[in-house]
Amino acid sequence: MTGSVSAEIPVSADSRPRHVAIIMDGNNRWAKSRLLKGVAGHKAGVESVRAVVETCAREGVEVLTLFAFSSENWRRPKEEVSALMKLFLFALEREVRKLHRNDIRLRIIGDRSAFNATLQEHMAKAEELTRNNTRMTLVIAANYGGHWDIAQATQQVAQLVKSGELEPADITDDLIQQHLSIGDLPMPDLMIRTAGEQRISNFMLWHLAYTELYFSPVFWPDFKEEEMCKALQAYAGRQRRFGQTDDQIVAKASQQ
Repeated sequence: MTGSVSAEIPVSADSRPRHVAIIMDGNNRWAKSRLLKGVAGHKAGVESVRAVVETCAREGVEVLTLFAFSSENWRRPKEEVSALMKLFLFALEREVRKLHRNDIRLRIIGDRSAFNATLQEHMAKAEELTRNNTRMTLVIAANYGGHWDIAQATQQVAQLVKSGELEPADITDDLIQQHLSIGDLPMPDLMIRTAGEQRISNFMLWHLAYTELYFSPVFWPDFKEEEMCKALQAYAGRQRRFGQTDDQIVAKASQQ
């Protein structure tokens, strides 16, 4: 952990999101609609990852978090899971140096213990190579779940109480935030889910308390620069009130 941000709900936000989080959905349905195996959809989705990363970096987004593999995805057919692991390793090997050349930092969040040693090693090397890059942070959530994230944070806090370093009364929102996987990064301003589904699916449950949600009907392999720009434009047109009234927001805007 290199720092922390407050868990306090903000009172205002810029028209450009600092942090965008995306649930990349629809790879299998994209493949099925083309009479292809599911892994073909996942391979095609890698191109969308590249396009969205490039677009967000160009548009000045500070943090982009992509939900690559949930803790529930292990329930999928073994053949598909195996193919996904191979694709993840391939993408790490091929894409990390490109990220590094473009001054993008890579971070991977989630429980890595379920991944094989080779994949864990490549994750660590990729993070180390890019750790000092500053243009944008790309967060990949792999074997990640919102319940897991909150549970591991509270376990760390509980250990501090057990050791006598903290009293129960010392536990605050900010303290829990500090122990979350990305407690040092801004909260997501915009969460996008593709392929028409309208649910959060155990993704960043703590972080999405006041995040704007955008649901696209487009399957992930077809969600590229144009669709990403549409989402950013939709966000820019929203009025984020953070519990305030419209009149309060208008009054503040007139004072600026």
